[in-house]
Parts: sequence; structure tokens; C-alpha cells
Amino acid sequence: MTQQGVRWTADQVLALAPDAASRKAGSKLGAAGPWSEAGSSDEGTVWGLCKGSGSKPYQTVVDIADAAGPAYKCSCPSRKFPCKHALGLLLLWAADEAAVPPGQTPEWAAQWTEGRRERAEAKRAGAGSGAPSGSADPEAARRRAERRAERVSAGAVELEQRLVDLLRGGLATAEQSGYGLWEETAARMVDAQAQGLAGRVRELGAIPSTGPGWPVRLLEECALLHLLGRGWRRRERLPAGLAATVRSRMGLPTSADGPLLRDRWLVLAQYDTTDPRLTTRRIWLHGDASHRTVLLLSYGAAGRAPELALPVGLSLEAEVSAYPGAGQPRVALGEQFTPPAPAATRPPGVTTAQAAARYGDALREDPWLESVPVTLDRVVPTPDGDSWQLADADEDAALPLTPAARSRPGLWRLVALSGGAPVRVFGECGHQGFTPLTAWPEGPGDAVALC
Repeated sequence: MTQQGVRWTADQVLALAPDAASRKAGSKLGAAGPWSEAGSSDEGTVWGLCKGSGSKPYQTVVDIADAAGPAYKCSCPSRKFPCKHALGLLLLWAADEAAVPPGQTPEWAAQWTEGRRERAEAKRAGAGSGAPSGSADPEAARRRAERRAERVSAGAVELEQRLVDLLRGGLATAEQSGYGLWEETAARMVDAQAQGLAGRVRELGAIPSTGPGWPVRLLEECALLHLLGRGWRRRERLPAGLAATVRSRMGLPTSADGPLLRDRWLVLAQYDTTDPRLTTRRIWLHGDASHRTVLLLSYGAAGRAPELALPVGLSLEAEVSAYPGAGQPRVALGEQFTPPAPAATRPPGVTTAQAAARYGDALREDPWLESVPVTLDRVVPTPDGDSWQLADADEDAALPLTPAARSRPGLWRLVALSGGAPVRVFGECGHQGFTPLTAWPEGPGDAVALC
């Protein structure tokens, strides 16, 4: 149940926007002008009528008590979730209690919220009944897995030969042949059902001619690809955790089979990455009692936001279950016992030297790891020539920002938040540097999303 008076910040609301256009349009509707008959309930429902271009106002309702993140319903024709009207309603609710007062839920809003909650309860009851989800034949499943493993092995052998040809011809040939050769190789890996290899091959093909030192970076990536292929072919001789990591890096599907861990989880960061076929949402959580930082992944079709949405700075009590793999931070979200609500807690931080050491330790378990989640304490964003870095306020050490972080608007929000004073920053620390995702001022203050 959502308590009246415990309202989100505008940043937490806007973090739900599926894209920049929706964020801008929703912000314009965050005032009382276009709204009528708006209200909220103790059960976590927010509703209102928004004046549109037609004769009838749009009926907009949001269920903020859903433990998996808010759910939305609007009579407008938009295919975005949430639409600009839902964002505007939440912004109005967050900023002006008088404009969205407690009241009796109207019938049109109550029908929707009650119906979806009944369906959710029925789904949970079905999941807990232990009934089989299908009539899959275990022997047939085993044969399918064996056939896929054979195809993946064939793809790994083919990729190994292409890497040998590249090294024999010299790395300069990679620059001359262009990206087409690598895209063709990636397509061959997709045919072999080795999507993990395909993704790394595409990254490999983007390295040539990317500035000083690209041959070194290309050789490093070739070595990691070679290591992954060899690890796959010798997976039966690897420790169980490393073998699971290799299967995951090759792109084979896995399921969360770790023991359930119940905790109060603080939402540290949420951001989306897109490709032509898929939108991937990454949500980082930190457990108050377990002190574990874990990762939720949610997916949506290209152009559509994933369903799971947990704004930064909220916390919820829930169970999670880990995926297999050495040092694997990914978990599946299980039963949720409370809806997301604002929290004043912050994760503990470390120095920049400790963050770099943490990434080095993680590489021993997963050599292909791009980065690890880290919270830095008392760091100051400072210029470093043409780049930026996060410098320890109390030590003579710093971490450079990644090229991607230097080109994002979040960098300037971080600089403004700091104003030359130390801040606490959560982000991803890897071989390219540090990517800040969320920051807190040294004194009292809400989390500021940087992505």
C-alpha cells in the first residue's frame, strides 16, 4: 500500500519516460491547467481527466502500488508506455498534493486497477501451485540442447579460423577490409546460434580506425574472443562457475536457479540500451541487509520501453534469485512484498583505488567482464585535459570517465551537483574507465539520475 504524503520527486517520475520526446511532452502536462477530477487513493491509485484535442478528455489512471513498478492506463491513442498524459499526471501528483487530493476512486479507474490486481494474484497463485508449465519432453529438450551445442561449436571453430587469418595477414588488413567482413562473420555466428559471439564480433569490427592505439585494442579483443572460443570447447573441464559464465557469454539461455534472497532493495540506477531489434533495460539494486548490488534485465521490442520500471531512489522489499555464473550480478525478481516507495538510504562507498581493485578481482572470475557496479565516496568531478575524471577528495587518486560518459548530459548534472565539493557516485567501473549513473550530494538530498 502506498502511504498518502509519500510522493516521488519529479526526477523519479521522468525516469519512467520511454524517450526524450515523451519526457518533454509529459513535463508540459505536469501543471493543473489541463486536468480535472484528479485524485489519489490510499491503495496507490492516481487518476485524472486530461483535456485533449477531442471533445472528451482522456481518462488516465496509474497504479503506483504495483511492486514491479507503476502500471498505466490511458484512453489516448498513444502506443507509448507511459504516455505523456500518465507522466503529466504523476508529475502533478508529485508536485501538488492539493491538485491531486485523496478521494474515492471513480468507477472507470477502479475497474481497471481491480481487474489487473486480480489477474496478478491469479498468476502468483498459479506460479506457486507447482503445476507444470508445459508438457515438454525432457529427452527431446536434451537432444535440442545437444544440436545447438554442436552448431555453437562449429561457429567457434569458424571464428577461430577467421582470427588466425586476420593475424597472419596483419592487423592493417582489418582497416582495409572495412566493417562488412565483420558483419558477415557476425551473421555466421547468429546462424550458429552463438549470439554472444556475434555481439563481440560486431564490437571487434567497430575498432579499426577509431583513433590512436586501435591496433592494440583490436588485438586485445581478438585475444578475448580466442579465449572465449577455447573456453567453450573445453567447458567440460572448467570449474562449474566459470563454465556457466562461458555458456552465458556465448549467448546460451540460462535461468535463475540460485536461492531466494529477501531484502529491502534500493534502486540505484535504471537505463536503456537499444539495437534495431531490442530495447534492454538495466536496473541496478542494492540490498540494505545483504549489501549486495544486483542487476535486473528487462526487454522490450524495438521502439517500445520494457515493462519493468523502477525509478532511482525508490526501494522495495522483494526476493531475488541469482543466475548461474562466476561473480554473476544478474538476478531475477521474485515475489515483491511492498510497492516501490521513496527511500533516504544510500549505498556505502569506496575509494577510486578500491574500485579499480574490485574490477581487477572480478576479472579473475570473468575475463570478458566489461565493468562492475561500484559506489564511489567523496569524489569530485574534475577536468583532465580534454577529458574528465572523478578524483578522490582525500587521496591523490582518480578514475577517468569513459568516452560514453563524457558525451552525455549527465556529466554536467554531476558537475552542477558537485560544485567543486565531494559527492557520492554510483556507476560502472571497467577497462575504459568509470560511467557515473547516479549521484548524491554530501549532505541531505535526493539521488540525481545521470543517465
